[in-house]
Amino acid sequence: MPGKTYDILVVDDKAGVRRLIYEALLDDGYLVEQASNGAEAIRKVKQKKYGVILLDVKMPGMNGLETLNEIRKIDRNVPVVMMTAYGELEIMEEAHNKGVKHQISKPFDLNELRALVKGILETGLRESALQLG
Repeated sequence: MPGKTYDILVVDDKAGVRRLIYEALLDDGYLVEQASNGAEAIRKVKQKKYGVILLDVKMPGMNGLETLNEIRKIDRNVPVVMMTAYGELEIMEEAHNKGVKHQISKPFDLNELRALVKGILETGLRESALQLG
């Protein structure tokens, strides 16, 4: 994205998944941070505004929905992509009710994830331009 860099937060308890996403999005020119659990993610969201948060549903301790609830108290509008290896409709329905418009199932295609992130950020940029214009 020429002229604009975005901070992206990847939240997943599996280091390998975080690293894979981190490297792919870093190669795309984004500033990427990682959190290994919900509490760490919440601390980071309190300190910085992110363009997109990629959030795993199944994590020990604070799960993805609990983390989402806390993130929404800090930033109601940040785009969140729920990542799940499980097709739990109830969880995704609840996430949708909390403003989550995107989800991706594990194992995911890395190019699909990259395109999704790019699309979310471009849509946000267009919406900001419309509000300014």
